[in-house]
Amino acid sequence: MDIQLEKKKGLRPKHYGYIALGAIVLFAGWKLLFAGTTSTFRTEKGRVSIAGVVDGKFDDFITINGNVAPISTIYMDAYEGGRVTEKLIEEGTMVKKGDIILKLENMALYEQILASESNLALKQNDLRSTRLNFDSRLLSGRQSLATAYYDLQRLERNYQQNEELYAEKLISKEAYLLSKENYELAQKQHEIISAQTAQDEQLSKTSLAGLDVDLQRMQKTLSMVYERLDHLNVRAPADGQLGFLDAEIGQNITQGQRIGQVNVLTDFKIEAEIDEHYIDRVKRDLSASLERNGNEYPLRVRKVYPEVRNGRFRIDLVFTENKPETIRSGQSYNIKLQLGASNDALLLPKGGFFQSTGGQWVFVLSPDGTEAIKRNIRIGKQNSRYYEVLDGLQPGEKVITSNYDSFGTAERVVLK
Repeated sequence: MDIQLEKKKGLRPKHYGYIALGAIVLFAGWKLLFAGTTSTFRTEKGRVSIAGVVDGKFDDFITINGNVAPISTIYMDAYEGGRVTEKLIEEGTMVKKGDIILKLENMALYEQILASESNLALKQNDLRSTRLNFDSRLLSGRQSLATAYYDLQRLERNYQQNEELYAEKLISKEAYLLSKENYELAQKQHEIISAQTAQDEQLSKTSLAGLDVDLQRMQKTLSMVYERLDHLNVRAPADGQLGFLDAEIGQNITQGQRIGQVNVLTDFKIEAEIDEHYIDRVKRDLSASLERNGNEYPLRVRKVYPEVRNGRFRIDLVFTENKPETIRSGQSYNIKLQLGASNDALLLPKGGFFQSTGGQWVFVLSPDGTEAIKRNIRIGKQNSRYYEVLDGLQPGEKVITSNYDSFGTAERVVLK
């Protein structure tokens, strides 16, 4: 009979070889997998910009470009419309306040003036006629009052005499009563004429006062129309330089139309635009300066405009002391705007990488300079030359500072 042999349990020597071989295969696969997950970009070292990270003094300023402008500009709008008949002053000419720049004509306004003058003349004639009528009536009333007064005095004496004679039985009762009735009638007539005269005087005062007010109103209206006529002469609103003039002889100008401006040249300001990144840090009264021919001229931020257009906002700066002697409107200057005090910091030179990464990461070179590895960093403030590094880099390390767009999604850059 055959005897069945039991299989030995546990690891035998040949199994150790299998395990070692499997471990080697797994390690090789892991290495291949790891190597495949790290994307690499290869480029020549001379085609990238490299800068070192250093400790230094961070000056919290930015450099901006500004243009010189007059300290103020006064716009000229047409008070009255009309056709340009004369152009007395050309653009760029220095003017004094009140100088006539343009002359206009407006036939409708001329007709209105004639109508106003005619109405005023009629009103003056009406006032004269009314005044003459009132004067004549008052004179007649005073004459009647005087006659009534003397009649009253005469009839009063007659009544008193007849009263004494009647008491002594020297005249008849009828004669006495007649004199009494005549006296009483004269009293009533005098009262009526006196009241009528007083009423006429009061009416004359109120009526003539109303007519005088109407006449003054018409005269004021006519004077305003004459002012409108003077507005056909377009005058300089202030001393300065005539900046531009949008009007030619024969051109029709509408009322309210902007036709020019006068630049006040008693002083200058500088208008500049700044990236919206700094809008929370730029405030009024910040210090600034510009350099011209080896001299530095201090400036101050006078106004910050809140509106942002195309990613930029505007500010106005004024000189706080002296200004360049040759300064002219329209000149362009580079201005150093101080945003804060200087402080010690870790500095990274500015470069195109910021547009690619937003300052969140950079490629840091290895000590031998043959490759660069992607590393997250944190950047604080920036000026025209440096970024302030808050975290992620050490002094002496070198960084690729040129643009990263060509690197794609690479996390490692090999430099040949």
